[in-house]
Amino acid sequence: MTAPWTAAVLTLFPEMFPGPLGQSLAGKALGDGIWRLETVDIRDFARDKHRSVDDAPFGGGPGMVMRPDVVDAAIAATERPGPLIYLSPRGRPLDQARVEELAAGPGLRLLCGRFEGVDERVVEARAMEEICLGDFVLSGGEPAAIALIDACVRLLPGVVGAAETLAEESFARGLLEYPHYTRPQSWQGRAVPEVLLSGHHEEIRRWREAQAAEATRRRRPDLWERYLARHGRAGG
Repeated sequence: MTAPWTAAVLTLFPEMFPGPLGQSLAGKALGDGIWRLETVDIRDFARDKHRSVDDAPFGGGPGMVMRPDVVDAAIAATERPGPLIYLSPRGRPLDQARVEELAAGPGLRLLCGRFEGVDERVVEARAMEEICLGDFVLSGGEPAAIALIDACVRLLPGVVGAAETLAEESFARGLLEYPHYTRPQSWQGRAVPEVLLSGHHEEIRRWREAQAAEATRRRRPDLWERYLARHGRAGG
């Protein structure tokens, strides 16, 4: 029997998990055994009576740095298939393409940094992949780990009820998603676009395609330029 997709999280705060991952689609899939969650308390690998995991940075400066020996011991105790990812604000921005690659594999290991970060030597020695959620700083890697795991889990077979909906989401085709409408047909003087009431499926498809393109062009010009380049079209 194939082992379920597994997320192993190395953290100073294992009590933060599963957190939101224990709810909704991810929580149901976790309960059904579609995926597994393991947490590793990095403090368990400290070598002194105070369970110290950090120390002052060489060269001076504010804050503390997570020790390479402690972090490496935690990693060594959690050898799993799949990439070792360090969640860091200096990492490569996460995108849907990378999420799809990670979801298609056996799982991943996530190192959640704290303080000023992790000693560079263990990052290099373990050839960690560094990933960030965007150009902002969190108090630690745990919220980013939860977001990354959720993004992967929802792509696993059997998690989302209507799997075809995944193909129409934002980023699936390089565009943002088109707008959605439901009842009531008129709300606060705002009506549902007539085309969606027409029953003409081809017209609806074309309208949604145009709306997705326009939303991407206006809101995410960076995505729009990449979309045009992939389709061999000039910008505009």
